[in-house]
Amino acid sequence: MGTAAARPVTEAEPPSGAAPCREELRGRTVVVKFGGNAMVDAALLEAFARDVVELRHVGLLPVVVHGGGPQISSMLDRLGLESRFEAGLRVTTPETMDVVRMVLTGRIQRDLVGVVNAHGPFAVGLSGEDAHMLTAVRRRAEVDGRLVDIGLVGEVVAVAPETVRTLLDEGRIPVVSPIARGDDGQIYNVNADLAASALAVALGADRLVVLTDVEGLYADWPHSTEVIERLTAAELGELLPGLASGMRPKMEGCLRAVRAGVARAQVVDGRVPHALMRGICSENGPGTTVVPDERPGSEGPGGKEDGA
Repeated sequence: MGTAAARPVTEAEPPSGAAPCREELRGRTVVVKFGGNAMVDAALLEAFARDVVELRHVGLLPVVVHGGGPQISSMLDRLGLESRFEAGLRVTTPETMDVVRMVLTGRIQRDLVGVVNAHGPFAVGLSGEDAHMLTAVRRRAEVDGRLVDIGLVGEVVAVAPETVRTLLDEGRIPVVSPIARGDDGQIYNVNADLAASALAVALGADRLVVLTDVEGLYADWPHSTEVIERLTAAELGELLPGLASGMRPKMEGCLRAVRAGVARAQVVDGRVPHALMRGICSENGPGTTVVPDERPGSEGPGGKEDGA
């Protein structure tokens, strides 16, 4: 194999406590969006790291895309800069973009890589800027039927997944910051839910898992906390315009993923320790699962892969 051969990854002792994953998931790519309160709770962060490493040990190929909303807002407050959102997306001025870039790639990514690598030399940090992984154009938000300028917020229009694939082939766990560059040279802040969705599609992932701060998609929020356990892409498409702004990007990411070939997208409560393992490895996992629309001749929503 010559000098280009990858250095073997040292195996760490696999974490325990979660149900084993089904054999048919071995070799499948799973893209996980990690964010919210779990990122600032040391115990939940440690449980997440153990879950990610366990997924690798049992033969899955995890890719982590992280957010950082609370940490970005905290830093903006310390610097006396405004935090404002439209349709669930952060309004990003040039000054805000500098903070976003610094916090995501300079702090959160490094902390997350470190906690995963406490279990072995697995995690490698990347930004969407690296190797033109994510290319974006300027995005506007729709508020009350009108388009609103939200600054340097990007919509991913192209994904170059080769670097991530190479790392997966070497046994690594890519940890990706959701920052993209445009063909105009501008740097864009990309919503992490939508960045994870775009990367899942480009990688041909089997699963997209979005860890959030609620139990799942509520059937009648705020009047009820009953969670919708499963719905098709068509059903989600009908619900999406009326969703609360905080859930809209998460469910939009799930919808885009399953419509573009991802077999299953899940929104799971990241405040529950080891929710990631349960969400992926259990037949009927917690939270809300989105599946493709049933096609004629398929074996259910999503066809054969739906049960994978």
